[in-house]
Amino acid sequence: MLKHALIAALFGALALLRAPASLASPTTEVEKYLNGLASWSADFKQTIDDGHGKVVRSAAGKLSLQKPGKFRWDYSEPSEQLILADGKQIWFYDKDLQQANVRNMDANLANTPAVLLSGSGSLTSQFDVTALPPSEGLEWYQLIPKNPETDFQLVRIGFRSGGELATMFLADKLNQVTQLTFSNSKRNAKFAPDLFTFVPPPGVDVIGRQPK
Repeated sequence: MLKHALIAALFGALALLRAPASLASPTTEVEKYLNGLASWSADFKQTIDDGHGKVVRSAAGKLSLQKPGKFRWDYSEPSEQLILADGKQIWFYDKDLQQANVRNMDANLANTPAVLLSGSGSLTSQFDVTALPPSEGLEWYQLIPKNPETDFQLVRIGFRSGGELATMFLADKLNQVTQLTFSNSKRNAKFAPDLFTFVPPPGVDVIGRQPK
């Protein structure tokens, strides 16, 4: 399972779903877009390389995000895993290991880009945002964290024509690079009420503090 800090960074960056390249201030336009974003879902493919182009891990699945502070990653490949945040707690569940780890969301996600998703963070206070030259048919933006305590160096996000999120790169401080590519995305999708609720199946070993 991926490092928790890396996952937190990805969740926050995923909230930045669109910023037209023709606009003079990418930061202002991204913030404006965030105000109208209530939920998002997509299928994803994920790779992690060692910083030299060698892929060391790959995975695929489906993700769902909903304000305030809820998200769900359902990994289907190479094994069934779940990462779920219900707004207060974050769960890591491995079906094969029959193990679930639960942590306090506030404590674990403080000082990460994930605060943007909860609506409590300011883009300008968290990141330096710049527009990059178009490449591979995509419009690109780069986000560099202002907080030196974060576990990543930068995030780059690429959008198709019309503002659809296509791909994202994240480089951590160990120089590993995570790439996510998205398909079948839906902005402001409607979710079932219990989608962001996790109840450990019978027999699962639970580690950490459970929700009250």
